[in-house]
Amino acid sequence: MARSINTFHRGGILSTANNTPSSPLHRISSLKPSSTPREPASNDPWRDSNEGPFEEEFTNDPSFAKFLSDDFNSTKFASEALSSGSAVSCADKLAEGIRLLEKQLRNEVYSRHDELIQQLWSLKDAEGVLNIVKSGVSSLQGSVQRVRSEIAEPYKQIRLKSQQLSHLHETVELLQTTVRVIRQVRKLRELMDSEGASSKLDLTKAAQMYNEIETLRKEGDLLGIEVVDEEIPWLMEAGNRLRSEAMKVFESGMEALNQAEVGSALQVYYNMGELKSTVEAMISKYKSQAVKRVSWALDMKAISASVGSGFGPGGIQRSGTPQIGGSLKAKEGLWQRMGSCMDQLHSTVVAVWHLQRVLSKKRDPFTHALFLEEVMQEGDPMLTDRVWDALVKAFASQMKSAFTASSFVKEILVLGYPKLLSMVENLIERILRDTNVKGVLPAIKTEGKIQMLATIESFQIAYLAHCLSSLSDLVNNLFPMSSRGSIPSQEQISRFISRIQEEIEAVKLDAHLTLFVLREIGKVLQLLAEKAEYQISTGPEARQVTGPATSSQVKNIALCLHLQEVHTRITALVSGLPTVAMEVLSPSLGSIYGVAFDSVTPLFQAMLDRLESCILQIHDQNFGGEDMNAGMDEHGSRYMEEVQKSIIHFRSLFRNQENCG
Repeated sequence: MARSINTFHRGGILSTANNTPSSPLHRISSLKPSSTPREPASNDPWRDSNEGPFEEEFTNDPSFAKFLSDDFNSTKFASEALSSGSAVSCADKLAEGIRLLEKQLRNEVYSRHDELIQQLWSLKDAEGVLNIVKSGVSSLQGSVQRVRSEIAEPYKQIRLKSQQLSHLHETVELLQTTVRVIRQVRKLRELMDSEGASSKLDLTKAAQMYNEIETLRKEGDLLGIEVVDEEIPWLMEAGNRLRSEAMKVFESGMEALNQAEVGSALQVYYNMGELKSTVEAMISKYKSQAVKRVSWALDMKAISASVGSGFGPGGIQRSGTPQIGGSLKAKEGLWQRMGSCMDQLHSTVVAVWHLQRVLSKKRDPFTHALFLEEVMQEGDPMLTDRVWDALVKAFASQMKSAFTASSFVKEILVLGYPKLLSMVENLIERILRDTNVKGVLPAIKTEGKIQMLATIESFQIAYLAHCLSSLSDLVNNLFPMSSRGSIPSQEQISRFISRIQEEIEAVKLDAHLTLFVLREIGKVLQLLAEKAEYQISTGPEARQVTGPATSSQVKNIALCLHLQEVHTRITALVSGLPTVAMEVLSPSLGSIYGVAFDSVTPLFQAMLDRLESCILQIHDQNFGGEDMNAGMDEHGSRYMEEVQKSIIHFRSLFRNQENCG
């Protein structure tokens, strides 16, 4: 019966297999398990009636439930069974579970018997398909080998011919480049040899041809070709000649500020591919010359050597100070060198600005490239800014060295600071004036002007300090501390005012420096007012008006007259200056006026009191009686006589003192 069942199922499987497509891929795709399990017969002897509650029994039984856990540990389970003392019963329980599992497994096999049989037959079909695929792969490998053997030789031939063709192309290009180079060299020779017949060599065209030859020679890798190598010495000589001729035109145009010559030279260097390097070299040359000129201007050893014939042996001392008898010549030499230095700085900055202007306008006629963009990258400082910054740094360094290292140079520049400032400001003004062209940036910006003026600020501070010190010494000499009560003479006052006038005259051409000096003069006038106030006499002698003028009154009047003269002449002196000058000196002049007023106020107040007492005698006069004329004489009433006498006395004595003063 079992055999018949197997035959039945096998026949069913075979019939099913025969109905499937004959393709091996379709056969492989048919190897899928059946989705519907076989329904067991109700009278199946292998099926257990207790199959239904099998899973519930295992789940609900504590002994079997442990085996369903994901973290089941067999060692732990055995240890617990042995330690519980019921190992035998546990073993029986496990044996019973094993029997149940075996029974359930038999039921599963029986219920899925047809499906298992179908899978076995499908495996056989798959094995057959696999054998067919293996045979096809072997056939394909053989075909590939035959194709490879057939195309290998043609491929080698094609690759060889391709290499030959590539070499031919390279050779042709090399020959063409060589021919072009030889042709251009011949043209360049003819052009440069024609200089004698024509009036002038066309540098621009020659430079263009030279650059083409060099470009072809470098890009074409013509090194080693004899016909080209033979021309290299002549090409180097021609390039040097072109550079030399172009540099002559360039330098001539820079010196004469000729835009046409500078533009022509720049075009030559652009055609030769050397524009940027040439401009950089020219800028460096101008910077170097200007820096050397600044150092040369303040070199005291060189100054002393230039006028050293009058110094005798040695000429100068270690500190750079001329020996006795040579100071005046050295001073003149220093100022001459400073003037020459300023001229050199001016010509340098203007020349560089001129070059920058040409670069900003000049374009190549073929590529239309702006020359300035070829020389500078975006964000780079302008050429004039670079040169001016270098000049300012060099000038600042030399000024600092002169201020700290050479006492002689420091003294000259401090005492002559107005002249030094005038030189620097004239330099800046000349540069701005000569570079003031519509549509073109000036050579110096506002920041650059401030930086240059800052280089001599230390000399300005020293000059103002010297001005204050010298004027303060004059005031101290007018009123020495050792002799209190002494009054300066008219000559001393005149000398003091003249000294102030000299200080103002020395700086009046510069408004800012004038204000600085006026502030120092204001301090000196304030000191003068304090010193004069300390000299005022305030005792009873200064207020008497009945007798001759006392020494205190004479001194106070003289002091008032001196202060009045200072106030009047200083006011007249600054009247021709801007209004701000009077505003600066107004507090100090007010102090001078106040001290002068205070010096004679007691005297005039006493005189007023005397006149008032004389006039008050009118009350003693009897104007209503018969003897009204008894108290009068030919000059009038007695009180009027007293008033007249007092006025005459005051005029005869004190005005005489004023006239004497």
